[in-house]
Amino acid sequence: MATRAILNAQKRAGTRKAATRKLRATGRVPAILYGKDQEPLTLSVDAREATNLFQQISVENTIVDLKVEGDRENIRTLVREVQVASIRPDLVHIDFYRIREGVSVEVDVPIELAGVPGGVRNDGGILEQIVHELPVRCLPDNIPESIQVDVTPLQVHDSLRVGDLSVAEGVEVLIDFERTLCLVSAPRVEAEPTEVEEAPETEVIGAEAAEEAPAEEGD
Repeated sequence: MATRAILNAQKRAGTRKAATRKLRATGRVPAILYGKDQEPLTLSVDAREATNLFQQISVENTIVDLKVEGDRENIRTLVREVQVASIRPDLVHIDFYRIREGVSVEVDVPIELAGVPGGVRNDGGILEQIVHELPVRCLPDNIPESIQVDVTPLQVHDSLRVGDLSVAEGVEVLIDFERTLCLVSAPRVEAEPTEVEEAPETEVIGAEAAEEAPAEEGD
């Protein structure tokens, strides 16, 4: 089942830079709600409320019910883009996409590796995850919260492909099934430092003899 959350929102009229700056100064974040064959709706949300929510959910695949002030029914949406300030992690703008009943959507679902591979536990191998999110298409109510993969059977040099994943009925995977999902590589062996032989000290006899010999007196 899809994960759902609620976020309060207000309609806004001004879309110019001066208006959005003024809006942010009051602790609110400008947002826009768009959907197929529907006019975009300009909104604002409380910055602290939105930040707290986004820290608790998987933004890419969680249905967010927008509770717009003055409307009787919540609007089911997906978060399509979150813009953050470059200097501080403050929210700058949010794009929401209105989802419709019975219409499939495309989302990215987190992939979680479960367990410790035998090749890591017994042979010191290294588990490497290549694909971290799986793009899928499904109905909104069928959006997986995450996809868990048991990696305990993997030995050194074993790997799993995207095609090895088990997904629920009605969930269509949108990337090549042959792509490597994760693998257990052999333990890295550090090369032992080679000893550098020190060159033996050389004695320059001629030079020392020249320094020690008394200078010849001239005739």
